[in-house]
Amino acid sequence: MDIRVLRYFLAVAREQSFSTAAERLYLSQPTLSRQLKELEDELGKTLLVRSNKGVTLTEEGMILRKRAEEIVELMDKTEQEVRQSNDSVSGTVYIGAGETYAIKLIADTAHHLKEDYPDIHYSFFSGDGTDVIEKLDRGLIDFGIIFQPFDSTKYEAVEIPLRDRFGVLMRRDAPLADKELITFDDLAGLPLIVPRQQNHNIMFKRLFGDETENLNIAAEYNLIYNGSVMASEGIGYCIGFDKLINVSGDSKMCFKPLEPPVEVTGNFIWKRYPVFTKAASTFLEQFKKDILCMEKNV
Repeated sequence: MDIRVLRYFLAVAREQSFSTAAERLYLSQPTLSRQLKELEDELGKTLLVRSNKGVTLTEEGMILRKRAEEIVELMDKTEQEVRQSNDSVSGTVYIGAGETYAIKLIADTAHHLKEDYPDIHYSFFSGDGTDVIEKLDRGLIDFGIIFQPFDSTKYEAVEIPLRDRFGVLMRRDAPLADKELITFDDLAGLPLIVPRQQNHNIMFKRLFGDETENLNIAAEYNLIYNGSVMASEGIGYCIGFDKLINVSGDSKMCFKPLEPPVEVTGNFIWKRYPVFTKAASTFLEQFKKDILCMEKNV
């Protein structure tokens, strides 16, 4: 299976058109069609179906698309790392994280490196802990910030000295909006919009005890913006971290902390025995220094 043909396949899947994809790839349409027919023959499966509405993927085509995206992304990252394996410190540092105020620490380290290493760039992937771990295991990112338990035999970590506090995001005209703090009794029976990470479910079990199964979970989210939109439309009360959604000014939303306080600490993790680029190694060294300095000043 040729990486070049995988790129052709992804272009057709993205454009949903052979003619548009051929134009983007600077190929003739017959050449592109022949290359993808040979790919289908090699796999013994139909991947693409033409119709008056365009090109759609078969079930096998959707499977290949997911894997092809990972293969092409990893190939591009590998090529970049090999080209940049010289004395200069340049290239891209790949970081995955959920939505957290701790991203500020990443930005601070990047700022500290900017003057001495202007050729270091950054690529951020947003997702929940499960998504970040998967990307890390596949070598698609260098580092991740997670809030769930992890296997310390597979990953090294630096604990982040910032705590994210849980609270409730709601409309300003919601019945609970007048309260300064929200208790778990306040939420009993109300429709809740909750994060889908595994460790959050464990947290709810600890907080609500045997009543967890009776909670009115209206929706789950993996990105707080999506949860905030649902809350804004009156779907329910969104449980999430503070400092992530702007509730100031004329926003119709407000955020109320939970009482008793529920706080979590994240970890900045990477695979044990990694093969880092100079850019990634330089970033990690500076990040550790910044964390030590921050801890001393606390």
